[in-house]
Amino acid sequence: MHRILIALTAVFLVVASPCFSGEAQVKAAQDVIDSQLKAFIANDGVRAYSFAAPNIKQLFPTADVFMDMVGKGYAPVRQPKGYSFGKVQEMSPTSIVQQVLVTGPDGKDYEAVYTLELQPDGTYRITGCSLRASNSLST
Repeated sequence: MHRILIALTAVFLVVASPCFSGEAQVKAAQDVIDSQLKAFIANDGVRAYSFAAPNIKQLFPTADVFMDMVGKGYAPVRQPKGYSFGKVQEMSPTSIVQQVLVTGPDGKDYEAVYTLELQPDGTYRITGCSLRASNSLST
């Protein structure tokens, strides 16, 4: 009886583990980025801010401060005309780097490189984003 219980407990722990593998991990990270970009487009600062990791929330302690920073420094991400996912790299079992190809409000092409970390609650949150203009981007 104890062996069955231990075996079932082990199976449950594996199934309930917050760690993802490969495709599921990448999909989860892309869903977070996509949700934040859609929140930016909808001018929903509270929702956009909810996808920021604790390190970002320490730097920008309110949704309004966060949205102000994004609006001033990341206009292509704040108001994209379009975007698509590019290259992705799993840096560790809990860390993803995702390239997003963005057409900004000015019609120019940009590359946004997002870093995301798996949080203790099992969700990915955005830990950073670097942005650069580009005339031609490759995926």
